[in-house]
Amino acid sequence: MNENIKSMNMEGAELTIKGENTDNQVETSAVNKNATEGENGVYVHKFKKPFEFEGKKFETLNFYFDRLTGKDMISIETEMQEMGEYALAPEISRGFQCRMAAKAGGIGADVLESMPLVEFNKITNAARNFLISSGY
Repeated sequence: MNENIKSMNMEGAELTIKGENTDNQVETSAVNKNATEGENGVYVHKFKKPFEFEGKKFETLNFYFDRLTGKDMISIETEMQEMGEYALAPEISRGFQCRMAAKAGGIGADVLESMPLVEFNKITNAARNFLISSGY
């Protein structure tokens, strides 16, 4: 049975989840189909091949960097400090960029950290590009 479910994640990003109940496939599709890296603070990532994490398959993820707040930035810094990590310059810290992208995408940092390196780099580069373009 195929079904489409529209919902909002914790960061307020609209997700369209598609999949069959039998294979736990998940796909988020862009609200703005033309969104690309650096355009309006939204990055749409299409995986080369579906990525599976904890029984869910991801084909596309949306990252809404423009919806992040100062509170999000502080919580990322606090989380890193609690783990003994420090980002002296967030625009060059992969750890910071990973956590920032996770918040923008409504997923856990552990999901990003489990991705193939090529996919991880594209997503964290989008976070870096957003930081640089926003004048951080």
